[in-house]
Amino acid sequence: MNVADLTGLALDYWVARSLHDFVREIHFTDSGETVSVRGNDRGRPWDGRFTPSTSWEAAATVLERAQRLEVRERTHQGAAYCVAEFEGSHRTAEGRGDSLRVALLRAFVQSRFGDTVDDVLHEAQAVTGDTARTIGEEMERGSFAEESDPDGEIGDIQSAPR
Repeated sequence: MNVADLTGLALDYWVARSLHDFVREIHFTDSGETVSVRGNDRGRPWDGRFTPSTSWEAAATVLERAQRLEVRERTHQGAAYCVAEFEGSHRTAEGRGDSLRVALLRAFVQSRFGDTVDDVLHEAQAVTGDTARTIGEEMERGSFAEESDPDGEIGDIQSAPR
């Protein structure tokens, strides 16, 4: 999928994946229509919906990481245009979009992943660096099995007699 074509849920997802210094987990809410993240952005916890494509509050997490930013609200083709360099990336990225926010977000994703990205993985994920792995039910609740002991009850530590 081309970064230049990302919109809505797909753009929100890839922005979340690009914020690996902030986002620890990605989930989907509202029947899979909204990205939700868990993480800590510079001392501010975030646990809930993450919609930078429609909210400047969420998009501000990207804007704060810009080290150099040049924007034009409209180019001769009618699109907003952004050229930016971001913390943690040594490349200059460009983005175009219907709005400055979308152009900024596309430039940010491009700075992290290049011109193309994979399809959205619609499953709960743990984010480590630029990779994400699926969170299974056993990981969320913890997977362990207690050994059975015919002389004790489940959970009995059976301390030594005095």
